Amino acid sequence: MDQGIGGIKKYRTIWISDIHLGTAGAHAEAVLHFLKHTQSDYLYLVGDIVDGWQLKKHWYWPQTHNDVIQKLLRKARHGTKVLFIPGNHDEFARQYAGMKFGEIIVKQDHVHCTEDGKKFWIVHGDLFDSVIQHARWLAYMGDQAYVLLLWLNRWLNRIRAILNFPYWSLSQSIKLRVKSAVSYISAFEHILVNEARRRGCDGVVCGHIHKPELRIIDGIVYANDGDWVESLSAIVEHLDGRLELVDWQDLFSQPAFSPKEAQLVFRGL
Repeated sequence: MDQGIGGIKKYRTIWISDIHLGTAGAHAEAVLHFLKHTQSDYLYLVGDIVDGWQLKKHWYWPQTHNDVIQKLLRKARHGTKVLFIPGNHDEFARQYAGMKFGEIIVKQDHVHCTEDGKKFWIVHGDLFDSVIQHARWLAYMGDQAYVLLLWLNRWLNRIRAILNFPYWSLSQSIKLRVKSAVSYISAFEHILVNEARRRGCDGVVCGHIHKPELRIIDGIVYANDGDWVESLSAIVEHLDGRLELVDWQDLFSQPAFSPKEAQLVFRGL
C-alpha cells in the first residue's frame, strides 16, 4: 500500500467489478468511499458495473448510483486511464467496444503490463461460463434466485446488526459449502488460467463469480477482484508491480455502511 496525500491510497492500477448498479444489493456508498480514498494511474471496470438484466424488469436508480457513474467519469477526466470491459449484466455495452464515453474506454478484453513487466489478461469471465453461454434461461433463473438470496441476506444482517453481531454473508457461505458450487468455481478458475497461458500471459484478472481470490494456479496468477454486492473487494497493483487483494468491508458497519476508520485487509503476491 502506498500512502498518498490526505490519506488517499496511491496505486498504479485498480481492478473492480460486479457493482451491479441498478439493484438494491449494490453498495454504492461503499464504492464511492473506495473511489474517494484511492488514486491510480489505471482503473479497470471489469464488468457488471450496471445490472441491465434487473433494470429491464424494473427501474431502480437512486442518487448514489448516479454518483458512482459521475465519480468514474471525473476520474477519467482528471487523468486516470479508465477502461470498461463489459460483463453479462451490462453486455449491451459490448457493441460499443473501441469507443469512448466521457474518456472511459470500452473494450472486450485487454492485456495489462505491470510495472515489473508481467502481462495480465483482463476479462469479465462470463464468455467462459458454460451456463451463461449455453443455458441462458438457467442463468436468468439463477439470477432471480441470487436476488432473493441477497434480500434474505440484507434482512438477516439487519437483525445481526441490532444484536451487535458482525456482518455475515449468507450467499458466500452457501457457495463455500455446496459441493456443486465449489466445483463450478474451480472449473471457472482453471479455464481462465489455461486461456491466459494460451495467450502468453503471466496471469488473468477477472470478476463474474463474486468470489475474490488471488493465487497461483499451475504457474499462472489467478486474480478475481470479487464484487461490491457482498465482498466489497478489489485487486490493486502497487507502484512496484506487486498485486494485492483488498478487502474494503472493514470500512463500514454492515448493513447500514456507516464510515469508520479504515482497517484494510490485504493478501498479496
